[in-house]
Amino acid sequence: MKILGREPVVVLNTLSAVLGLIVSLGVTSLTAEQAGATVAVVSAILGGIAAALTRPVAPQAFTAIVAAGATAVAAFGYEVSQGTVGAVNTLVLAVLTLLTRVQVSPAPPSAPTGPQSV
Repeated sequence: MKILGREPVVVLNTLSAVLGLIVSLGVTSLTAEQAGATVAVVSAILGGIAAALTRPVAPQAFTAIVAAGATAVAAFGYEVSQGTVGAVNTLVLAVLTLLTRVQVSPAPPSAPTGPQSV
């Protein structure tokens, strides 16, 4: 399965990084905590979807957990700006996507489970 002609992991991590960029530019009216929570949740959801669409699941799941965790720590563990929260998310996603890319591939389509007619 491909999304926009690309592998799902690349597209979904790029979408999450774009969200981080939007937050870092401050084009939203969110506080740093709200932005951090939003970016962490969206990163986790998109990472979960990407993990479901790739094999093996572990590298993409690791990427999603680390990206969401780093964003949450930046937002709630330290007094940092909205821009820093977005930058942390974007950097972590970019580095981990590049590092784990060679370890994952799109999941093969599942075999039909019902009776087949010829």
